[in-house]
Amino acid sequence: MDLTPDLSGRTALVTGSASGLGRAFALALAERGADVAVHYNTSEAEAQATADEIRDRGVAATAVSADVTDPDLVDDLFDAVEDDLGSVDVLVNNVGNFAPDHWEDIDWERWQGVTATNYDATVLCARRALGPMREQGWGRIVNVGYASAEKGLVSPKNFPYFVAKTGVLMFTRMLAADTSEDGITVNAVSPYVIENSDEFPDEAPRGRWASFDDLVAPLLFFCSDAADYVSGENVEVDGGWLPETV
Repeated sequence: MDLTPDLSGRTALVTGSASGLGRAFALALAERGADVAVHYNTSEAEAQATADEIRDRGVAATAVSADVTDPDLVDDLFDAVEDDLGSVDVLVNNVGNFAPDHWEDIDWERWQGVTATNYDATVLCARRALGPMREQGWGRIVNVGYASAEKGLVSPKNFPYFVAKTGVLMFTRMLAADTSEDGITVNAVSPYVIENSDEFPDEAPRGRWASFDDLVAPLLFFCSDAADYVSGENVEVDGGWLPETV
């Protein structure tokens, strides 16, 4: 059984893919043959550089800016991708802000920014992608969660992020059930701490933090034919981390 997807002729959209984990996802999908849309909000230079790297792999790429918390701008984003590359076959909902502060110190505007970029953007992009996916009878949606959402972490810090990521996982399962007859799979990849994180806890499971490659592996599996019957699942990429209530 081949666990490596052949995405030749497919179009992928990775939100928040100018740099970091999103960039790693975009490059990995391009290496498997997909044409890739690099989404960014303000990091135009980085997004264009990522698109150039994708083209170096022999596939097409475009870099498109959008605020994916705005329904109208999400429509514009997909319209632009469809014009340049065709309808989106693989959607990776990667974008999302973070707020590592005590919840009472997070003002309402910042709170809404965290929940909107993590949860609302995931819902809006998935909803816009579904029409063409249903028409062609094939699609892959992969959402980025967070490992604590499955393990019951309770912390006074980063409330809106944890709440939003828990919502992302529930949405993943509900959408998987709703698309079970449509040839679409919906799954999630949930890291703990990634190699480029700005804030690190004192101890890392297995002596290191998750690499981008650690997270690329389940993404590619979910996009493969081998995962055609796998939907509504969440893979925690956390080295076996078990949180404590803090």
